[in-house]
Amino acid sequence: MTHPFIFLKWLIEKLHIGLTLEELELHGFFQHVTHTWLVMAILVGVGLLAARKPSLIPAGVQNLMEVLVVEIQRMVGETMGPKGKAYFPLIATLTLFILVSNLIGLIPGFAPPTASLNTNAALAVTVFAMTHIVGVREHGLKYLKHFVGPVWWLAPLILPIEIIGHLARPLSLTLRLFGNMYGHEIVLMIFFTLVPLLLPIPMMVMGILVAFIQTFVFMLLSMIYIAGALEEAH
Repeated sequence: MTHPFIFLKWLIEKLHIGLTLEELELHGFFQHVTHTWLVMAILVGVGLLAARKPSLIPAGVQNLMEVLVVEIQRMVGETMGPKGKAYFPLIATLTLFILVSNLIGLIPGFAPPTASLNTNAALAVTVFAMTHIVGVREHGLKYLKHFVGPVWWLAPLILPIEIIGHLARPLSLTLRLFGNMYGHEIVLMIFFTLVPLLLPIPMMVMGILVAFIQTFVFMLLSMIYIAGALEEAH
C-alpha cells in the first residue's frame, strides 16, 4: 500500500544525503520493516519508563503497563489454565506488539506493520511453531495422538483433516489481521484524501476499536491453540 506521506521514509531521505525517495526504494526501504523497528523501540522505551522508578502506588506509565499486563495475565490464566503461565511472556509480547502496531497506523504519516502480510505471517508462523513445540515438549511422541483420533482405525480419516486444520491456522491468523488492518488503512486514506477535516474522526474512533478487537482475537486464538497442545489427547 502506498501512502501519500511516510514520516520515516522522509526522515531516512534527510539523513541519507543525496538519496531521493525513489532511490530509497531501490536501496531496500520497506515501510513495514522500519515501522516494526519503530514499534519495538516504543515498547522498549515504555517498558524502561515503567520500570525506572517502580512504586507501590503506581501512576502514569507504570500504572498503564500494570493494568495491561495484569489483564493479559488474567486472560492467560482463564484460557490456558495453570500451565499457561509459562507462556505468558510470549502471549504478552504478541499482544502488546500487535496492539501498538495497529494503533500507530492511526497517526498520519505512519503505517501499521500489521497491514503487511509479511509481518502477520511471521507472527502467525511463530504461534504455529510454538504450538507444536509445546505439544512435543509436554507429551513427547504421545502428542501425535492429537492427529490420529481416539481409535486407530479412524486414523486414515482423521489425520488428513487434522493436518489441513493445523495448516489453516497460520493462514487464518495472517489473513484475518491483514484484511482488517489493510482495509481500514485504505478507508482512512480515502477519507483523509477526500475530506481531510472532521469526517475522518469517526473512522479513527472506529479504528481504535478495530485495533483492540483484532489484537484480542489474535491473542485469544493463540492461547487456544497452545492450550490445545497442552491438553492430553482423547
